[in-house]
Amino acid sequence: MTATPSFPRISARIAGITESATLAVDAKAKALQAAGRPVIGFGAGEPDFPTPDYIVEAAVAACREPRNHRYSPAGGLPELKEAIAAKTLRDSGYSVSASQVLVTNGGKQAVYAAFATLLDPGDEVLLPAPFWTTYPEAIRLAGGLPVEIVADETQNYLVTVDQLEAARTSRSKVLLFCSPSNPTGAVYSPEQVREIGRWALEHGMWVVTDEIYEHLIYGDATFSSIPVEVPELADRCVVLNGVAKTYAMTGWRVGWLIGPADVVKGATNLQSHATSNVANVSQRAALAAVSGDLSAVAQMREAFDRRRQTMVRMLSEIPGVTCPEPLGAFYAYPSVAGILGKEIRGQRPSTTTELAELILTEAEVAVVPGEAFGTPGYLRLSYALGDDDLVEGVSRIAKLLGEASA
Repeated sequence: MTATPSFPRISARIAGITESATLAVDAKAKALQAAGRPVIGFGAGEPDFPTPDYIVEAAVAACREPRNHRYSPAGGLPELKEAIAAKTLRDSGYSVSASQVLVTNGGKQAVYAAFATLLDPGDEVLLPAPFWTTYPEAIRLAGGLPVEIVADETQNYLVTVDQLEAARTSRSKVLLFCSPSNPTGAVYSPEQVREIGRWALEHGMWVVTDEIYEHLIYGDATFSSIPVEVPELADRCVVLNGVAKTYAMTGWRVGWLIGPADVVKGATNLQSHATSNVANVSQRAALAAVSGDLSAVAQMREAFDRRRQTMVRMLSEIPGVTCPEPLGAFYAYPSVAGILGKEIRGQRPSTTTELAELILTEAEVAVVPGEAFGTPGYLRLSYALGDDDLVEGVSRIAKLLGEASA
C-alpha cells in the first residue's frame, strides 16, 4: 500500500509572509474604539479627509452607466490611462504614453506587479531602510532577495551612493527608491536624486520608484522624479503611484505602474490572470481625480503641514526622544532609543515593539514600532488625523514616557 504523502497545509511561500504591521495596528485601534476605549490611532497611513465631492459625484454617475457594469480592459480604461499619462507630465515633467501605464488595484498591487515582472529567483533588490512594510514581502513573494541598507536619523534617513555601492553585488538587479518616504517623511533633493540615478545607470540597475507622496512636500523641499532627473534611466525605470494619498482615496483602490512597454505588457498579462480590471466605478472616480485641478490637495497639504510642525515640536520636547523634521508624506519617525530599557509603570521595554504595546495599554494610543520598517528603536506616527486628537495623543505619550526612570 502506497504511503500517503505529507504536504504542508500552507505553502512555504505564503507562510513566510507577515501581516502588514500598519494595518494590524490600525485594526487593533479600531477594535478598541468600537469597544468603547478612547484610543487615538497614529497607525494608519491615510488622510482623514473625505474624498472631494467632484470625485464622489463622478463615481455616482458611473454607477448608473451600464457600460461600467461589465468587464473592461485588464490594463485599465483607455481614457484613464491617457489621463494618467497627462497627469504625470503635468506633475513631474515625465512624458509617457498611455501604453506605458497599467492601472492596478491600489498601490500595493503595483508594487507586487513591478517586482514579479522584473525579478527571477535569487535576484537582489537594494532596499533603503527604514522602508514601507510591504516592500520586502512583495520582493520575497516575487522570488527576490531584499538587501537592507539602513540610513538613520543622523543622516536624515537618506541613503548615500556610497552605501548603495557597498551593498551592490553581481546579483543586484533593482533599487527600490521612495521619496517622499514612508515611514520617515524624508525627501531627497534633486541633486541627490540625480546622483543616485546616475549611479544606477552606470551599473545597469533597474529602479522601482514609488512616487505616491509626490504632492505632500513641505517647507523648501521639492519633489523630483528620477527618470526626469536622469532621462537615460527611463528604459530601466518603473514608476509607482496612485490616487490614495493625494486625493484621500485610500478605499477606492486605484494605483498604477508606469514603465517600458515590455515591462508594462508583462505586468498586464499577470494582472489579466490575477484580478482582471480594476473596478470600473473606482476607475471613473480616479479619472475625475487625475483630470481635475489640485486645489483640494493644496488644502489638505496645508493642514498636514500644520500638524507636522505640531507633532515634531511636541515629540522633540520628550526627554529621550529624537525627532528629525519630516519634509514629506504625513509621518514622523522619532528615535526612542533613549527610552528603551528604562522603567515605565513597572515595565522595562527593551524593544520598540514592547514600547508600542505599553503605549497602547497605558496611554491608549496606537503607534507602529520601528521593527515593522526594518529599524528597531523607532516609532512611526501618522499626523493624518484631526488636530485635537493629535495634540491629545502626543500629550498622552509625553506624559507616559516622562515617567521613565533608570
